[in-house]
Amino acid sequence: MPENIVILGSGCAGLTAAIYAARANLEPLLLEGSQPGGQLTTTSEVENFPGFPEGVDGFLLMDHLRKQASRFGTRFRNALVESADLDGPVHRLQLTDGSTLETQALIIATGASPRLLGVPGEQEMYGGKGVTTCATCDGAFYRDEVVAVVGGGDSACEEALFLTRFCEKVYLVHRRDELRASPIMAERALQHEKIEPVWNSVVEEILPDENGNTRGLRLQNRATGKGSELACRGVFIAIGHIPNTAPFRGQLRMDEAGYLLPESGSQVRTARPRVYVAGDCADSVYRQAITAAGMGCQAAIDAERDLGEAFGVAEPAVADRA
Repeated sequence: MPENIVILGSGCAGLTAAIYAARANLEPLLLEGSQPGGQLTTTSEVENFPGFPEGVDGFLLMDHLRKQASRFGTRFRNALVESADLDGPVHRLQLTDGSTLETQALIIATGASPRLLGVPGEQEMYGGKGVTTCATCDGAFYRDEVVAVVGGGDSACEEALFLTRFCEKVYLVHRRDELRASPIMAERALQHEKIEPVWNSVVEEILPDENGNTRGLRLQNRATGKGSELACRGVFIAIGHIPNTAPFRGQLRMDEAGYLLPESGSQVRTARPRVYVAGDCADSVYRQAITAAGMGCQAAIDAERDLGEAFGVAEPAVADRA
């Protein structure tokens, strides 16, 4: 027998969808993916998730969500999807362990992975020790500090401008001699008194202090070949994200970067019946825990209604107005 609903991903989007689906008696099966709990598990403190006035450890927040989903009957499986066949009334998922799953409804909440530099020191200091990929999430931790943003596109400029609210100085490190950002974003960044560009420079290493926290960058100038060190307490990597959507190429509509595109008029429905998207795999703009959770909620409510109409799977439930 096929599953009523399968949820792919265990970040805020997937676990919120699981909570709503489980409370609707859909008995969801959630595939946790390669990083159970998603990107928030690498964040030492989350200050902008509602309901935690003193902040909350990212791992602890995701553990609470998982326990809440489990309490209502969500089943968990440690598995990855290799390919999908979304034709027909029942969707088939081929897993990397060679097994196959069939489901009447599918919520794709597989997230996106930040592009990293791949240099020494990056992994050691990523998530709580000075290396991060989200100024909105972590910028306030660097109040009155000197930081560096690595990148040259719109995202890098937006990160740098956001950080000027907190930081004493923001270096904008870019491998070329001009920004790739749109003219208006580049102008705003370069004219800001707190932002200083570092042109023609690539990061060779992220340097630790005696406690293992970030103290600076080792750079190489691509024009001269000379090396240098740049002192900073935080490094914000803004060279893009990779949506985790490869198994659905050719099955679902995507943009050029691989982000899943919902149908017009909906934030979560796709063109395939009872296939929904939620979270960072379909959101290249906000990429926040709270927006991902909201999309997960929408996807589960839509799935419940659609399953009821198509198969009579569950009695319609009144969603909490929260």
